[in-house]
Amino acid sequence: MPPVPNASLIIRGLLLLIVAAGVYFFRGFLVPVLAALIIGFASWPLYRRGVRACGGNTALAASLALLIVIVVLVVPLTLALHYALKEAGSLVGWLLDVNRNGAPPPVWIQSLPWVGETLAAYWRTHLGEPHALGDWIQLLSGQHIGNIYRMVLSATGDLVNLALTVLFMLITLFFIYKDGTHIAGQLDTIGERVLPLQWLRFSRVVPATVSATVTGLGLIAIGEGVVLGLAYWIAGVPSPVLLGVATGFMAMIPGGAPLSFTLVSLYLVGSGELWTGAALFAWGSIELFIVDKTLRPRLVGGPVKLPFLPTFFGLVGGVKTMGIVGLFVGPVLMALLVAIWREWLRSMSETPPVVSLVLPPTLDNGEAPPPSPTDRP
Repeated sequence: MPPVPNASLIIRGLLLLIVAAGVYFFRGFLVPVLAALIIGFASWPLYRRGVRACGGNTALAASLALLIVIVVLVVPLTLALHYALKEAGSLVGWLLDVNRNGAPPPVWIQSLPWVGETLAAYWRTHLGEPHALGDWIQLLSGQHIGNIYRMVLSATGDLVNLALTVLFMLITLFFIYKDGTHIAGQLDTIGERVLPLQWLRFSRVVPATVSATVTGLGLIAIGEGVVLGLAYWIAGVPSPVLLGVATGFMAMIPGGAPLSFTLVSLYLVGSGELWTGAALFAWGSIELFIVDKTLRPRLVGGPVKLPFLPTFFGLVGGVKTMGIVGLFVGPVLMALLVAIWREWLRSMSETPPVVSLVLPPTLDNGEAPPPSPTDRP
């Protein structure tokens, strides 16, 4: 009679196969689900207040919270992306014209103190001739400037995929708001079974880390991009929306925001707008001081202590794998990894050492042997 296979192993194998098939078929929804989870974690305390104000009606509270997310977050980011793409298209068109006909060095480069004439000479040598800019772009990036222009044009086709991603994110966010308490209870049951000692601490660290990262990096970076973008527009800087979006992106990296408005201020000074450039630099410094010393500690409870390298990898890796949504998903995932690593090290350092109890040897009759000469006083 052939041996009967173990039924439990077969059931486990089938469960793993079903889970793998589910992950394969639903892998396209990973980005909107992660984005919805991050927004849900960050806004959960405010949502709980909304549930109490709605008398415990989670469906009504979830609908109102979703409407607020659309008005406060989705609509402004969509408008900023629209104007940034328009200005990026104009910039690429200007680069094509410069590559076709060449361009003299700008006045603001020649006006720079000490290095202006040297940079202008380099500009005439390497960028003043026709097709020189395209050669440099192809040398540095491996792409022809025409291919880059076609990539910018094809970005409008990717807007459909981005709109579908945002739609799926909003649908997922609604059910996270509505059934979040039940989902958290089920996760607690599984987590206490899998990690009985570490789950209580990890379940507290993850929401706090997500909320602090979204507030400290995401929302404050968006605010700095909006405020400095308005300052660029008032100062008369070309493409203020595009520069504001770039400043908001750089604000997620430590030291990125001051670098951005300093470069724009130097551009204004080189263009002959000395007082405008100085005023923009002073405004950026004051705004950065207010945010770092008053607003960020009050919103986050202290600065987000995320090292530079994980932040940079989270931004670049998030954009590379998830697109624009990865600007927020990537740093949050890196913050979670760093927080879990620190909590793991803390739990290992707090674990008391295991002391083994060594019993003295005994004879066959149960009596202790006589002490050795070294044990006698």
